Amino acid sequence: MKTMTCKQLGGPCEFPLRGDTADEVIKAQDSHLKETVAGGDATHEKALKEMKGRWKNPIAGMGWYKKTKRDFAALPES
Repeated sequence: MKTMTCKQLGGPCEFPLRGDTADEVIKAQDSHLKETVAGGDATHEKALKEMKGRWKNPIAGMGWYKKTKRDFAALPES
């Protein structure tokens, strides 16, 4: 299991997101952003909008995804 923060994935806070794969951490980030914004936290709105719009530009979205997977692979197990 590895940990990345909301900030490492483009968000505004240090909330820890854990998973066995980069995809699990990305899914956790998606849930974190949605729940936080739904709870009234405006600081996460920009990151949520960016995450939702990331795949409207597939080349840039894939670049973010590959970078995140590399960053995740380089992390130590936690």
